[in-house]
Amino acid sequence: MAKSSKSSVPSAVDFLAHPEKHAPGPVCAVTGDETFLKREVLAAIRSQVLGDDEGEFSLTTFAGRDVQLRDVLDALGTTMLFGSGRRLVIVEEADPFVTEHRGELETYVERPHAGGVLVLEVKTWPATTRLAKAVAASGLTVECKSLSESQVKRWLAQRATAKHQVRLDASAVDALLELLPPELGILAQELDKLSLLTGSSGRIDAALVAENVGGWRTRTTWDMVDAIAEGRARDALEQLHRLIAAGEKPQGLFPQMSHSLRQLAAAARLIEAAEMAGSRMTVGTALQQAGVPPFKLSSAERQL
Repeated sequence: MAKSSKSSVPSAVDFLAHPEKHAPGPVCAVTGDETFLKREVLAAIRSQVLGDDEGEFSLTTFAGRDVQLRDVLDALGTTMLFGSGRRLVIVEEADPFVTEHRGELETYVERPHAGGVLVLEVKTWPATTRLAKAVAASGLTVECKSLSESQVKRWLAQRATAKHQVRLDASAVDALLELLPPELGILAQELDKLSLLTGSSGRIDAALVAENVGGWRTRTTWDMVDAIAEGRARDALEQLHRLIAAGEKPQGLFPQMSHSLRQLAAAARLIEAAEMAGSRMTVGTALQQAGVPPFKLSSAERQL
């Protein structure tokens, strides 16, 4: 019996709060425009399918704009000598892949490879299509849409409890949203840092946030690095002037600036090395291997 659409299409926040309630099927769709949530959902699905130690042997990632259907099907049908024998194949930025092979994918959902899990990472996924209905019925669809302010607050509180076993006061949430841009990756990074400072209280309050979150100086430094990478010299120099006028020391700014730019250079070298070896590496995968944190992947992909 097909599952109801309500139960088969959880939001990313609900899925991440209780992934054990949403088992991946033979075909999964991770949809929407919120990059950080999509990365978190993909990591959770990988853990569900492969556990924590089998990615090297059992995971294959393709770029949707380049991959051929036969390559995806071959990867799904390959028998593994190591690990559990399950295969996880992720097609990133798969919108053009889905458009080109919709009919074949509908057929595959009906008769998937045993032991293989195919994940399509897409921005658009109309629920009324035959393919979307089939995946919702027999597989898993997770919606990763941008969150409203109230949803961001709920997500932060859930993350504090589930990941760090600390309590996040409502006043602390308000303080975080006042000091930082509403980007989930940035908020998650600050929450990770604050959770280490709670001590025996196990509580993050507004005072702890005020003492340890950088506020506009942190935002301006990130914006300056983005402007440099995107070639907006005037904007970068104006932001540098603001930081120095506010008391920031150049020797404190240079390490963060150079670190971000070195990550872009390292990702470019990884892509070039893969092409020289006769294979392809997606920009997102290269940036991840170069050490770019999840919350910066979207902007870093544009810059690279």
